[in-house]
Amino acid sequence: MKKLSKDKIRLRREKAKIIVRKLRKIFPDAKVALNHSNPWELLVAVILSAQCTDKKVNEVTKKLFKKYKTLDDYVKADIDEFKKDIYQTGFYNAKAKNILTSAKMVKEKFGGKVPDTMEELLGLPGVARKTANIILSSAYGKAEGIAVDTHVKRLANVLGLSDEKDPNKIEKDLMQIVPREDWIDFNYLLVNYGRKYCPAIIHDHAKCPLTKLLNRKII
Repeated sequence: MKKLSKDKIRLRREKAKIIVRKLRKIFPDAKVALNHSNPWELLVAVILSAQCTDKKVNEVTKKLFKKYKTLDDYVKADIDEFKKDIYQTGFYNAKAKNILTSAKMVKEKFGGKVPDTMEELLGLPGVARKTANIILSSAYGKAEGIAVDTHVKRLANVLGLSDEKDPNKIEKDLMQIVPREDWIDFNYLLVNYGRKYCPAIIHDHAKCPLTKLLNRKII
């Protein structure tokens, strides 16, 4: 990971401020798109969202959360039946194993409460920094980092906020330039922007609101 010059960091900080200010006006109610009613359901939903759209996850969890109402329901769940319940989200073998194993760990190691620290969350199967950041920010209001999903990864490069490709390195870059008070919302703002104005499919970046605002040439 290259060390950025002070001038480059300063310019990126100014750019990040402009981006956050603009996106807060466009998306004043930006929040996590995954439906949930408690930290455990959010953890389940985020694990299911790997390589799957939030829309599809919400369709699956609408039935799933009615069938499995408590943490104990997951602890006692039959894994083969659970795989069928989450089949539509893809990668159901790994997801089922991670969710049901996490349920047992949360009950036995954490007294039935989803942990609220980065270190403890990363100890759960299927939980990397992106998932942990979403849990900490959305369930507990804690800003320990910035969740870097496919939208944030792509847009951080497109908008000139990071030159890195690895999510963890992109997160470090963003944490240097985005004010900490904006860390929680930064992911949700970029996700909304990516979906509405700047999708991954080939399109004219010149027509994207932030491109015009930043007056930045994007090839």
